[in-house]
Amino acid sequence: MKHLLKLLDLSKEEITELLDLADKLKFENKHGIEHHLLKGKTLGMIFQKSSTRTRVSFETGMVQLGGYPLFLSSNDLQIGRGEPVQDTARVLSRYLDGIMIRTFAQQEVEDLAEYGSIPIINGLTDFCHPCQVLADLQTIREHKGSFDGLKMCYIGDGNNMANSLIVGGLKVGMQVAVACPKGYEPDEQVLAFAKEQGGFTLTEDPKQAAQDADVLFTDVWASMGQEGEAEKRRAVFEGIYQINDELLAAAHPDAMVQHCLPAHRGEEITAEVFEAHAQEIFDEAENRLHAQKAVLVKLLG
Repeated sequence: MKHLLKLLDLSKEEITELLDLADKLKFENKHGIEHHLLKGKTLGMIFQKSSTRTRVSFETGMVQLGGYPLFLSSNDLQIGRGEPVQDTARVLSRYLDGIMIRTFAQQEVEDLAEYGSIPIINGLTDFCHPCQVLADLQTIREHKGSFDGLKMCYIGDGNNMANSLIVGGLKVGMQVAVACPKGYEPDEQVLAFAKEQGGFTLTEDPKQAAQDADVLFTDVWASMGQEGEAEKRRAVFEGIYQINDELLAAAHPDAMVQHCLPAHRGEEITAEVFEAHAQEIFDEAENRLHAQKAVLVKLLG
């Protein structure tokens, strides 16, 4: 494992190794055990999309590991003013030990890895969100003990979260069911992977997807960069693609609910369901820190 570009690149064993390391680092963190495993290392963090959790968790994680995080907005870099990504990659590789980038195009992340000579971490693209889903998997395993026999359900837009949840869930051995409106399905590359694996269902019916599910996921109907489509999307999703008490009744009685945040209460999830499952959702948010520290140690250590 030289980079974290997308979960499609990782084996089940590599994912499990990262989750085991994340659990270890979380235990040490909770017990005040310092782990300066990246002392003297510098992580450049490129943000072409803003974020609360990604920025704070990566900065905090690098500090806890003894390293130094360097925040780089698109306003700080020539990449935002037309410098080719391959030139940026080669320059930053001379200064830094690793790069985390949160951007729009997956190709930009792939190009950084191709032309640079240091590890590249995908902090989010329009195609996938591997760091979030590693934290999601860590949270599921914490609450359920293992992935054996579990069914994951995702309700909503077939976006970057849906893409990564499908791949991550199937790779660790869960059944995965996804309910999306027609025209809002996950990426074709991801659906082709899922078809090869088996254990995957794609439907337009949320209740069918949620049937006997052990963990239910959702995300906002309009992701960052899709604000202009918000009203159109609301007309398609509203009243159907929502985690509510009626949908939960189809799942297992002890089903978890997860949300990558920020959540729009009353849209993709009701306020009542969100608050009833807030402990699980904020465990998930916290685990961004621990899962990403595991990625950093694996790649930069």
